[in-house]
Amino acid sequence: QQTDSPTPHRSAVLQTSATFPLIWVGVLVTTYDSEIALPESTYTFGYNLLAYPWQTWLFGPWDLFIEHGHRRLGVLAGLLTIALVVSVWMSDRRPWVRGLSVFTLLLVIGQGLLGGARVLMDARQLAMIHGCTGPVFFAVCVAMAVVTSRLWRQSEVVDPNAQASRLHRLAAITALLSYGQLVLGATLRHVPVMASHGVFRASVLFHIVFAVVLLIHGVLLATNILRHHRGVRGLYGPSMLLVALLGFQMMLGAATWVVKYGWPYWMAEFQFAAVYTVQAKSMSQALIVTSHVATGSLILAMSVLLAVRSVRLVRGNVAAVGSTAVLLEFA
Repeated sequence: QQTDSPTPHRSAVLQTSATFPLIWVGVLVTTYDSEIALPESTYTFGYNLLAYPWQTWLFGPWDLFIEHGHRRLGVLAGLLTIALVVSVWMSDRRPWVRGLSVFTLLLVIGQGLLGGARVLMDARQLAMIHGCTGPVFFAVCVAMAVVTSRLWRQSEVVDPNAQASRLHRLAAITALLSYGQLVLGATLRHVPVMASHGVFRASVLFHIVFAVVLLIHGVLLATNILRHHRGVRGLYGPSMLLVALLGFQMMLGAATWVVKYGWPYWMAEFQFAAVYTVQAKSMSQALIVTSHVATGSLILAMSVLLAVRSVRLVRGNVAAVGSTAVLLEFA
């Protein structure tokens, strides 16, 4: 039931490529509180979103630039998603892939509605939900790119392996932990100003613990692939990239703390830490915080890629893997 047409995969890759900048700019919007720069959810000071004068957009206030840019990127992502659905329904006869494409379209519509509601209601809770659903959309886009790729279409089960069930389990848990860490990060990012110190400390503690657990699982997943599935095309490289992203994310997390809250008190004896002053909404703070949040989305996307590919490329004993065998029937 598969197709040799490259159009769905190209559409999925283009859509995924447009979604990551959308997430990046969306994080900037939250960092600068720029969602309140435009009071309307579907218009820009009375103008149609696409008809707003580009001179005012590009050379106007910074808040206007990133908020209007975020909305335009959202429109682009929506249009590319529609193109993806059309290409899949025209060229791919697999019912589950068609269903996944429709689900992707529903996600981007829902994300747009959440963004509009966030502007109109100016609600912190909606901002957090909007920030948690964006990476889900990005991850589903990555999954669409995987299942429409030539590697997926041309590969049968290339590595019957007794370690398959462990690989599938590690990949699935790593993906779930990646998303859980994103939710905890969004919770920490949107802790109310009036919240007690205990609530903030608990949010930080859970975020750090989850980060360590996620790092351990990422290393275990990469080690499993290195030891048992290194020859499987499409798994080794992404697993190494995942570990690199996790290490980079830990450094960004530490840097985020410094630019937002300063150096730890026990480093006060060092001159650079003693004289350091936190500059709210400075360019360095915005870049580091945005990089930290956006890298979290990349980690989720890479985890999902490995989880989906592992089901396709590695299979153990049918009786042992159970539901995995059922999933393979849909390939």
